[in-house]
Amino acid sequence: MKKFVAVLSAAAMMTTLAACGATAEPTASSSASATAEATSGEGYKIAIVQQMDHSSLDEIRTAIEAELDAKAAEKGITIEYKDFNGQNDATTLNQIGTQVVSDGYDAVIPIATLAAQCMATACEATQTPVIYAAISDPAAADLTGIDYVTGTSDALNTQSIIDMMLAVQPDIKTVGLLYSNSEANSVTPIAEAKEYLDSKGIAYIEKTGNTNDEIMTAAASMVGQVDAVFTPTDNVVMAAAAAVSETLTDGGIPFYTGADSFVTAGAFATCGVNYTDLGTYTADMALEILETGTVPEFHVMDGGIITVNTDTATALGIDYSAFNDLASKVVEVTTSAE
Repeated sequence: MKKFVAVLSAAAMMTTLAACGATAEPTASSSASATAEATSGEGYKIAIVQQMDHSSLDEIRTAIEAELDAKAAEKGITIEYKDFNGQNDATTLNQIGTQVVSDGYDAVIPIATLAAQCMATACEATQTPVIYAAISDPAAADLTGIDYVTGTSDALNTQSIIDMMLAVQPDIKTVGLLYSNSEANSVTPIAEAKEYLDSKGIAYIEKTGNTNDEIMTAAASMVGQVDAVFTPTDNVVMAAAAAVSETLTDGGIPFYTGADSFVTAGAFATCGVNYTDLGTYTADMALEILETGTVPEFHVMDGGIITVNTDTATALGIDYSAFNDLASKVVEVTTSAE
């Protein structure tokens, strides 16, 4: 159990973090450190349920934990939280849901769509607040209209990403749409992409997969067939983002994506939300709900930040200066070594 205890005295707060993963059973990272109870005696117990391992979801979880830690110190309360990882498996996530309810957590923060759906089902009987993070289309995921469920949406402006393509490739003829047909986050943006490309008279080729190998095969098959590739905030593709990015860049194809974590993995560019900000906002929502008992509507995070991988831009020979006219901010990154 990760415990963060804030005290209104001169005693120092000590924190130890640890993490572990598993593939078959519900698992949690665990550690503890505390030297005194909070002066107020108030405290909360929160379960953080991550759907799977990849950099976007890791970034969100890290931000949630940092904000819970900060708020514990600020408010002089005890916040205990425990991390669970479903390894992208519905059975494992359902087992985690059962455990979370049985252990009496005050709130659950699931990260990504499948985790949110499983936690909403598990918490129905107890009405334990579920505050999800990074759901691209809560309505399509059947996560709206539920009294105890809310959270943050990273809804994508698909049109803006296609406009980015046209800004640097005005003669683009064919766009590849790479996604998992089992990923709820991809349904709406892929439909939007098709509609917008049709309106522009631009052809598209769809390729899908539900495993790393299938995604890699799909990406490789697009080389020589398309002028650019678009992937939304698709968790399955994100898990293979580094390899997909390398394949497409080697093939001379710009890879446009739905999240900045794809770009640090090697994709060319995105226009979307900041996931650290999203995690912070989600943690604040959870604490407000616990303090007030009121569950608000879900919140759509502000986007509009273009992130470009300068390593990839150089490899592709693309001048991306036109992006400056499309967003309030253009962030330059390089490919992460991880």
